[in-house]
Amino acid sequence: MLKKIVFSFFIIFSLSVSNTILSEELKFHTQDFSPFNYAIDGKVSGPAADIISLVCSRIMVDCSSRLLPWRRAQRGVKDGDAHGLFVIGWNKKRAEWLHYSPPIMKTEYGFFVRDDNNLNYSQSKDVAGLKVGVFGPSNTSSSLEKIKSQMIENGVNPISIDLRPDDESGFKKLGSGRVNAVYSNRDVGYSLLRKLNIKNVRYAGAHKQLKYYIGFAKAHTDKTLVDKFNAELNILYQQGKLQEILSSYQMESAEIE
Repeated sequence: MLKKIVFSFFIIFSLSVSNTILSEELKFHTQDFSPFNYAIDGKVSGPAADIISLVCSRIMVDCSSRLLPWRRAQRGVKDGDAHGLFVIGWNKKRAEWLHYSPPIMKTEYGFFVRDDNNLNYSQSKDVAGLKVGVFGPSNTSSSLEKIKSQMIENGVNPISIDLRPDDESGFKKLGSGRVNAVYSNRDVGYSLLRKLNIKNVRYAGAHKQLKYYIGFAKAHTDKTLVDKFNAELNILYQQGKLQEILSSYQMESAEIE
């Protein structure tokens, strides 16, 4: 009888340990969003992937990442196929279902134009009446929609928005003169111009500064584990290691208070 009790206790303890080990796992979805996220030989790479890998190794959590089309990546996290998304901007709708990390990097949205356009952007009237390409639906396209709404409210001839399902097509259309401008993340734009070998497009100026984060599904991720991850991220920032990783990619760390 005693042996059975001991054996039963052993089984229960083993299952408990097993479940604990399994729970110390974080699966991430992301998209091809160079220079922030991309694949090298099938492995998700880039500054955010490096940061996540370092945090996970320090808190001894098994982490993996998968590159997917953005809508599918988000749906998978909502459905519980993965715990987190990166990199993402903050918005109210996302905050309803995601826990956010501290900000990990900063960048900006702005306008790209052809070299034969002397526009230097500083205010919305500078792009009055232009046809502007943008990737969307996305945070980027939402930001551009706000510019258009403000132009209408202020009696300025509004932009027309050419919504594209990917980042590349907008820059291709700009290079060939089929749109007047592209509204994009600055670093993504520069990366695409190099990739597509487009020589006749330049950055015309910043519209909005922004920060990028890692998001964790509230419905499928243990909040204690999220807090553990975020606390270690904060330590890496205080130690200057976050800045080291990002500077190796010619990017800037966001300030963590």
